[in-house]
Amino acid sequence: MQQINRISKKEISTIMHHTGDVCLLLGIAILIPIIISLIYNEPQYIVPFLSAAIVTMLFGAISRKLFKKEGNMSLKVAMVFSTLIWLIVCALSALPYYFSGELTYLNAYFEAMSGFTTTGFSMYPNLDVVSYTMNFWRAFTQWLGGLGIIFLILALLRSTGADVMRLYLAEGRDERLLPSVKHTTRVIVYIYAGFTVLGIILFILAGMPVFDSIFHTFTALSTGGFGMHNTSVLFYNSVWIEIVAMIIMMIGATNFALHFTVIKGNWREYFKDIETKVAYSLIIISTILVTFMLLKNHIYGTGILENLRFALFQVVSAVTTTGLQTAFYPEILKQWIGLGLFLITLLMIIGAGSGSTGGGIKWLRFGILIKSMVWQVKSFILPGKAIVPKKIHHVSELNVTDDVLRLVGAFVFTYFMVYIASVIIVLLYYNDISQVIFEVASALSNVGLSSGLITASSPAVVKIVFIIDFWMGRLEIWPVLLLAFITIKNISRR
Repeated sequence: MQQINRISKKEISTIMHHTGDVCLLLGIAILIPIIISLIYNEPQYIVPFLSAAIVTMLFGAISRKLFKKEGNMSLKVAMVFSTLIWLIVCALSALPYYFSGELTYLNAYFEAMSGFTTTGFSMYPNLDVVSYTMNFWRAFTQWLGGLGIIFLILALLRSTGADVMRLYLAEGRDERLLPSVKHTTRVIVYIYAGFTVLGIILFILAGMPVFDSIFHTFTALSTGGFGMHNTSVLFYNSVWIEIVAMIIMMIGATNFALHFTVIKGNWREYFKDIETKVAYSLIIISTILVTFMLLKNHIYGTGILENLRFALFQVVSAVTTTGLQTAFYPEILKQWIGLGLFLITLLMIIGAGSGSTGGGIKWLRFGILIKSMVWQVKSFILPGKAIVPKKIHHVSELNVTDDVLRLVGAFVFTYFMVYIASVIIVLLYYNDISQVIFEVASALSNVGLSSGLITASSPAVVKIVFIIDFWMGRLEIWPVLLLAFITIKNISRR
């Protein structure tokens, strides 16, 4: 037990060595926005990004030089590494914002964490005046974060053996498209890149400028939700652009294993899958209810199509955990209050598909919980010795064991405990409980839909709570709790 609670020097050395690998690749990524600064004649950003890249690569080179890889990672070490690397990557990715003088370091860290965790809250007070270079970096961090830091490392580096599988599991993934994890990661990268090209083309055809199309494809496909304007997608006031955005959001929120199955030609699997059934059931029911609420109160006039347009977009953005908006503060807080705000909050908590770029509890877990209610009721009705078959269809027919049910239940319970704790802390600084419940749900599920609560002038404690929620939500809580457990045990031992 003592060994489980500890991280040895050899394990720390392995973690730092791999951290060096990540930082070297991150340094290269930080150089890319310099190309944008040259294209759009924004030379003032060359030095901030170049300086940040140099610091990042120096840190990476030193880590690789001083620390050697000491054997294979255990699952515990892989989880600790995957947890810490998000903090380190965001700390270094915040440097361009900070070096440019546009954000304080805390706000820059908030922006970086919001980007890489594909959340979408922003510390920029006026998005309409943010430069092309910074907007590209904001969107690019979300595009990278959509796949996951560890995932990208597995796809790009020549790691083999046990480390690959444990790192893959450590970032909350357990489904493989191919027998090899290495090949699985590369296939998913190819699919992701293909959808990126598709999204850019569709946005351009819908009438969006080229740069804006690249930006919104990055943020919609990653279910990140950063916007280029204060009014997000509503800035374009185009039904066609909103339709494309919803299509790309749904693609990003769908399990990549299901995408792969459809691409191979087995499109019927898409409609048989439990996650598809959960997602579209939630969208249809919620859209009808929200449209009725908006229409009843004449929020967007008396026309059903206009109210349906606003209802559907917010519902899809919430259930895919994207955060692109066409309804804003104070409108969403005052006119959507009640049923509309409650349903959007609930959809954000339920979240997107497993094995996707989205966050939240996930459609799969929600589907299993609904099924478990049915199974439990059947067990009461049937004779004592009768066995209730517990099966779901998720890419293939799967048996749901009692261990799986316990794990799903434990995750949902833990998720709500973190959520409640966050709400309580934020309520110490803001007294509007409906607004706080909405914003914290958006943060923990990595959504980014905002009612205007969190801004650059918010208290530092609130920003830190949100940063932690972004982090925990993206890693699906368990790795962060493991790190906290090991840290507390080691501190108490001294």
